[in-house]
Amino acid sequence: MMAAHIAGLSLDTLRITAKTEWHMLRIIDGDGRIGHGEATLNGESGTLRSVARSRFPDLIGRPAQAAILATSGPPRTLAEAAILSALDMALLDLEAQAAGRPLHAHLSEPQDEPRGEPSAGPEDRTARRDVRLYANINRRSEARTPASFAESALLAMGSGFDVFKLAPFDEVTVERCRSEPFASLMQPAFARIAAVREAIGPAGVLRIDCHWRFTGDAARYVIDRAADFAIDWVECPLPEMPGTAGDIAALRRRAERRGIRLAGLENGIGAGAFRPFLEARAYDVIMPDVKYFGSLRALVAFCREVREAGASLSLHNPSGPVAHAASLHVAVCLDENVHHEVQFAETPLFAEITSAPEAVALRGSVHPPDRGPGLGIALDNERIAQRFDPNHSFSIGAPTSPMQ
Repeated sequence: MMAAHIAGLSLDTLRITAKTEWHMLRIIDGDGRIGHGEATLNGESGTLRSVARSRFPDLIGRPAQAAILATSGPPRTLAEAAILSALDMALLDLEAQAAGRPLHAHLSEPQDEPRGEPSAGPEDRTARRDVRLYANINRRSEARTPASFAESALLAMGSGFDVFKLAPFDEVTVERCRSEPFASLMQPAFARIAAVREAIGPAGVLRIDCHWRFTGDAARYVIDRAADFAIDWVECPLPEMPGTAGDIAALRRRAERRGIRLAGLENGIGAGAFRPFLEARAYDVIMPDVKYFGSLRALVAFCREVREAGASLSLHNPSGPVAHAASLHVAVCLDENVHHEVQFAETPLFAEITSAPEAVALRGSVHPPDRGPGLGIALDNERIAQRFDPNHSFSIGAPTSPMQ
């Protein structure tokens, strides 16, 4: 069966909270199906719109298949990667809808097999299993006090989570680590960590995200202090460039002696960005993000490289419901039975902005949304209209939503 053509595309920028925006991409094909993707990249609305304006026109009238993106050239920036990744998501959603199967079953199908006939159901290619999630409690802890983090952790525990992550180092930057006593800078961060550890008890798994804020000396100090709080992993302690892989590997060995893992590489674009770090054995846990990797099929295949390098893979995903749904489908395809990230309870819009809120329920263990074919969720146009930013959105061709 010949694929329908692309009839219209839109990039909708949605203002969600004072510090969060979501960038949702939709493609409508000639048969009226709508595929969904997410390109969220906070603070980059204008850049994302510019990329969409340059990329979308060339896609009108072309087959609604992810394979057409191979002709567009590799992304040069994170904004380009976000748009191309969202296009890939939406086109694969359309492909899976046309084939009548959930996205995870479509991703698991060998690409050289005949396509076009609907599959027997969601379990014909992949075993339907739960995906384990951990709660990123960072964004909902708006007050940034130890008590606010502890409250968030307790709320997540009540929703069935037993693995938690926070990014507590608000006061710390690489520049300040170089010019000020970093141990003093980090006192508020460790007060936040201590409060969460007390809230979740000794059985809770606790992870900390550093967002590349440290020098080497500061990172070593954090590793040593983290052992006092039984931290499971320390994420992104040092800036990530090919030349820093050796420094990160040395830090990993230090962490290993204290029973702590290192995790990172959330902004990697394509498998090539990860290889210097895999070869250096820099990280215990590799964290690709479906919004930036470039291709969901390539991401599923990349899992084999990660395993061969002796690392684990856990999807990075502190974003909106479309990226969350795509991450769940990818997670089902992976052999790794590990916890994957979700942004916990930052806003009720996470569920309300979809037409199937039960498909993105926030619990410690969930099924992928596979009650219908494709991604399994759609966006609620009425809710989108309430948060829609016309100045940073772009559309072309047939309308995908009432905003057009």
